[in-house]
Amino acid sequence: MELKEIKLQIIDAGEKAVMELIKVASDQILKPEDDGTDLSADKLKNAASAKKLAIFDAFEILNRIELEREKLSDEAPVKEENKIQGFAERRSK
Repeated sequence: MELKEIKLQIIDAGEKAVMELIKVASDQILKPEDDGTDLSADKLKNAASAKKLAIFDAFEILNRIELEREKLSDEAPVKEENKIQGFAERRSK
């Protein structure tokens, strides 16, 4: 499998992960059927913190996906002459 294909599969998996994080972030903390239930402040704080983390993680993944897509679109094929040059020849330019 070619490296570009692997990167595209990773990007696809990242997009799926973002969709799952969106589900976590948009889920209600207090549901209508929980009206009689008294949730402690710690549980509410932990739930809000988990939502915040899900949102930040989703944005971080999206930013990385965008960077990787730009890298893939900007990649130019490597010339044969560059492959046979040594370290000093490549650095001298």
